[in-house]
Amino acid sequence: MKPLTRPPRLAPGARVAVVAPSGPVPEERLQAGLDVLRGWDLDPVVAPHVLDRHAAFDYLAGTDADRAADLQTAWCDPSVDAVLCARGGYGVQRMADLLDWEAMRAAGPKVLVGFSDITALHEAFATRLGLVTLHGPMAAGIDFLKNARAQEHLKATLFAPETVRVIASGGTPLVPGRARGVTLGGCLCLLAAEVGSPHARASARGGLLCLEDVGEETYRLDRYLTQLLRAGLLDGVRGILLGSWHACEPYERLRPMLADRLGGLGVPVVEDFGFGHCEGALTIPFGVTAELDADAGTLTLDAPALR
Repeated sequence: MKPLTRPPRLAPGARVAVVAPSGPVPEERLQAGLDVLRGWDLDPVVAPHVLDRHAAFDYLAGTDADRAADLQTAWCDPSVDAVLCARGGYGVQRMADLLDWEAMRAAGPKVLVGFSDITALHEAFATRLGLVTLHGPMAAGIDFLKNARAQEHLKATLFAPETVRVIASGGTPLVPGRARGVTLGGCLCLLAAEVGSPHARASARGGLLCLEDVGEETYRLDRYLTQLLRAGLLDGVRGILLGSWHACEPYERLRPMLADRLGGLGVPVVEDFGFGHCEGALTIPFGVTAELDADAGTLTLDAPALR
């Protein structure tokens, strides 16, 4: 697995577009997020359909076509330096095939930020555009609005990425050791759902795979991991970083299953790495070469996430 193209970092005054590729966005949280971005001396613009709600399916922020148009228009706008997702939920997979990937590739590299359901976009941007993306807090997310660590780590990654080349999580080794590879991953259930889809990678070979999830019972997480194993997605993976398992079963029940499913891979595995659906979530760049030290709980990037 090769490292991907790094987009340019942001500078004060940069224009950032906020889009809603997945679920509906509460207006008050959106406005609060815009205030945070303005406080960073950014110029946020809101895509036309961010506050829409699908007439039949209230778990979607508007129609598939409108959500896709918002993302594509923002990405292809030369005045926009970054695209920030407002929230996750569900819906990216419904609209990913409506995007004009050739036009988006022609628009050149810029920053994409999001997590959870945005995992499907991280995969698509890697396979279709060859771009580094940021797995980090979203503009209308509670963590982005309320948690200083989450805000500051994302801000540093966007404006001064050389200052966060070592991501120190305080995590502990499930399987000790060190490994080098290219970062990828996201929400486990989305990675499992993406297997065999047009935009997903067939393998994590040569990669440092980041996994997290929310609100899942242990047997379901077991099923997702087993699916990835059976599909060959984990063949040749170099190391695994486990993030948060918020609103899942107690970790003492979850941990033996993770050890059972992942311990046989013979690669370092670090747990509690502090990304995903957790308080104070760290921003993890996907598509960069890095070294994982499971014993120290650190991820050291070869180069800053953004250039």
